[in-house]
Amino acid sequence: MVFSSFLITSRETLEAALVVGVVMAYLTRTNNHQYKKTVYYGILAGIVLSILSAFIFTFFAGGFEGRAEEIFEGFTMIFASVLLTTMILWMMKQRNIAQQIEGKVASHIAKASYSNTYALGLFVLILVAVLREGVETVIFFGALSYTSGISFIGATLGIITAIAIGYMFFVGSRKINLKKFFTISSILLILIAAGLVAHGVHELQEAALIPMGVEHVWDMNSILDENGIFGSFLKGLFGYNGNPSLIELLAYAVYLAGIFYIYHRLSSVPKKAKN
Repeated sequence: MVFSSFLITSRETLEAALVVGVVMAYLTRTNNHQYKKTVYYGILAGIVLSILSAFIFTFFAGGFEGRAEEIFEGFTMIFASVLLTTMILWMMKQRNIAQQIEGKVASHIAKASYSNTYALGLFVLILVAVLREGVETVIFFGALSYTSGISFIGATLGIITAIAIGYMFFVGSRKINLKKFFTISSILLILIAAGLVAHGVHELQEAALIPMGVEHVWDMNSILDENGIFGSFLKGLFGYNGNPSLIELLAYAVYLAGIFYIYHRLSSVPKKAKN
């Protein structure tokens, strides 16, 4: 619970921190300090809208009962796993993130020199970066709350860690190995996403949207209870279920096989390019 919350917030916050860090470093290097207020306004607006999205999600989530609640939880988990998958694929492709962001900032600054209206482009860039990560975090936490729960301590430590990494990456002449961080976190996020897929299928089976089939392939709860201390940890991180259904197990296996196949293909591309 603590680790999964930490992993989600650290990964989500890091992307926003990198965008803000690159923008601020570029503005400082090019003596465009007058646009830093625009960056601050973008951050503030993104945070406020993210908090608003959390209230909206909680409002809708709390309005369901019985079968409707199971359907909502099931689709929330599957949707969260889709978002996690796109995030994982994005991390695999990042090689020159700083240069890409600087290119966008340079374009906005060049346009702003002709008209102050174009400074809104910089504001929107920051706003979208913060808001996107905020909304995704809300959805991920909503999905985690249905499985292992959310840890405030883990989430807070994740945010602090991501901000620290983002700060050291740019202040320390980009000596932080983001590729290694992205690789390790990608593998862990894949396991979390697979667990969300399986739990989502389980909820949809409970709601009778997916046939139950073989209800319990095995039952290991007497040995390793999924609601116990260690079982809850495995449940939150790896999607452990002590008595999974056959369809639930197949969904977990198919997702892992598919994403690791794509991961292997993407990871092997640079090697082929060198030969």
